[in-house]
Amino acid sequence: MEGASCSSSSSAAAAAAVQGARAGEVGIRVGATNIGRLRCAAAAGRQQQGKQPQNGARGGVGVTSWHLRVFAAAVGVMGCVLLAASLAMSALHQVQFRNAAISRNVRGLQELKQNIVRREQAEQIMHGRLLQMATSAVTKFPFPPVQNGSESEDFALWEEPYKQARKWKPCAAKHSLADEEPDEINNGFILISANGGLNQQRVAVCNAVVVAALLNATLVIPRFLYSSVWKDTSQFGDIYQEDYFVNYMKNDVRIVKELPPHLQTLDLEAIGSQVTDMDISKEAEPSELVKSVLPILQQNGVVHFLGFGNRLGFDSVPVHLQRLRCRCNFHALKFVPELQRAGSLLVQRLRKVGAMQTEVDKQLFGNNMLDPAFPEDHAAGGPSRFLALHMRFEEDMVAYSLCEFGGGEEERRELQAYRETHFPALATRLRNATVSPEEQRSLGRCPLTPEESGLILSALGYDRRTFIYVAGSQIYGGAPRLRPLTRLYPNLVTKEDILTADELAPFKNFSSRLAALDFIACASADVFAVTDSGSQLSSLVSGFRIYHGRGRAPTLHPNRKRYAQVLSEEGSIAWGVFRRRVRQMVEEYKRVSPRPRGRSVYRQPRTPGCMCRAGGGDGDGSVDF
Repeated sequence: MEGASCSSSSSAAAAAAVQGARAGEVGIRVGATNIGRLRCAAAAGRQQQGKQPQNGARGGVGVTSWHLRVFAAAVGVMGCVLLAASLAMSALHQVQFRNAAISRNVRGLQELKQNIVRREQAEQIMHGRLLQMATSAVTKFPFPPVQNGSESEDFALWEEPYKQARKWKPCAAKHSLADEEPDEINNGFILISANGGLNQQRVAVCNAVVVAALLNATLVIPRFLYSSVWKDTSQFGDIYQEDYFVNYMKNDVRIVKELPPHLQTLDLEAIGSQVTDMDISKEAEPSELVKSVLPILQQNGVVHFLGFGNRLGFDSVPVHLQRLRCRCNFHALKFVPELQRAGSLLVQRLRKVGAMQTEVDKQLFGNNMLDPAFPEDHAAGGPSRFLALHMRFEEDMVAYSLCEFGGGEEERRELQAYRETHFPALATRLRNATVSPEEQRSLGRCPLTPEESGLILSALGYDRRTFIYVAGSQIYGGAPRLRPLTRLYPNLVTKEDILTADELAPFKNFSSRLAALDFIACASADVFAVTDSGSQLSSLVSGFRIYHGRGRAPTLHPNRKRYAQVLSEEGSIAWGVFRRRVRQMVEEYKRVSPRPRGRSVYRQPRTPGCMCRAGGGDGDGSVDF
């Protein structure tokens, strides 16, 4: 009976399964089969206990199956709802995240733009319109840099435009009195303590040679005063070859390395033998020195010139004494071998070796000129020549000029503080008088900024591939002030870029020795660009290139007064007009003529006693010796 009941129950379950299958309810069919099996077990238990009828069991089966189907459906619906809600929340969060990111990016761009604006302001660009036109101009040169001996559109950029320059030749090498030495009996000893930096001291040395000859005195090797500006303890023998200097000038002036013992212990100031710059007129005539200094020399046997900056004139100096100046400056003063070797290495790397056999090179380096075939890295396509730019825009020059350069009140306070420390007399004068920076600029008394120098080079036609060596100390304003120039000319280098730290180590902390390397690089450059006519380095280098350059060492020299007038029209001037006026300004200085009256013989040595013109007799005052 139990087997029959289970069989009938199984049959009923099978029938239900068939019906479920027809309805396509596969999942429920499996569930019903399992429930049927459980019902068999429940029925067997009821038969044993006799408490529940068969139809109760069948009714329970129907209710449970329906409930399960409803429950499954409810669970499915709830799952779908939860899934939809989850997807909606996820999408909402994604939108919020993206909006936040966009907001942050916008803020970041705004901050970046503000930083760029602040950085541009920090650069203190003074001529934005012209700078923009110059940036376009320096990139419009399709031809490669000119090679030696070739002709092209920019040929004049690297050559003297006037052939007359080649007719002048050095003449100061000849002695004033051939094969004769100075008298054994003279009036005493001349001692000088030269102030300033390397180039001011060089002028003082050669002026002292002339004064010693004028007063028939023996010159003691000059001393160099320590300057709070230059902070250099170097003495004559640290920069120049003492023995060469003494021997070269021996037929003109007797030179010794120190005072005799009986004079070394004297208090020169106490006995009235000390002569300061306050005691002598600036660019004094020789007669003044004979009148005021010779009696002291004859009485005490020694005179000490303290400072001796620009205390000897030019026009009133006789030809035979003028020649001594040129002999000293252009021939007798040779840098020590250590500087010659470093300078030769510097120039050869700037030129990528190349043809380093010019007359200027021979005069600068002598026997210490490196072999042109020395094993250096010959970079393919590297520059074979370079332009040297003396960027006279150090803080002392900027402060002394009394000009303004776009830095506002902060710049004014900074420069005034510098004057109080280094130029107290000037600072005192400013407190009692008003100086107009605009008037200073219109008179051409303001040093050119790097930006203004770059505008000149671009107007002259130098493209952005031009290799430029920058000479000078620390540029006032640092990299931000220099950046407008580097944007125009990215191939900008200094001695620190060309020489290694080890190669520069012997000259570190000695500003005069570092300045000597700048002097060498500027004098040897294919083109030398001046930015300040009052600079001693620019003056001496320009004269050195004229004297030894044989008409093949061009110098660019702007007229700052005329240039200030051109720049004042920036708002309306066209680039073509700007370029033409700048070129005319520079070309005028290149014209070849004898030294004008009142001009320095160190800068313009085409004068009797220094240089001669081939053929002579042309009415310019020069003679052949």
